[in-house]
Amino acid sequence: MLFHVEWEVSPHNRNQAQERFKETGAVPPEGVVMKGRWHSAAGGRGFLIAESTDAVAIGKWMQGWTDLLSFDITPVVSDQELVEIFG
Repeated sequence: MLFHVEWEVSPHNRNQAQERFKETGAVPPEGVVMKGRWHSAAGGRGFLIAESTDAVAIGKWMQGWTDLLSFDITPVVSDQELVEIFG
């Protein structure tokens, strides 16, 4: 399943979030494949697309950042999958 993950960092946490990102790369855990990640040019927010059969793994990945960022995680489907849903 694909997940659309949006994040936002407050100006108060910006420097600490940038340092952690530079140190860790915010790489996904085992069982999660990041398809791509995009950042707003002004900074402070962005989104990624990840694929996993394990929603818990997605949650644990984000949990490691919830002290600095807020998240909105949405499972998403392709056009083909949507047609299957429609029946």
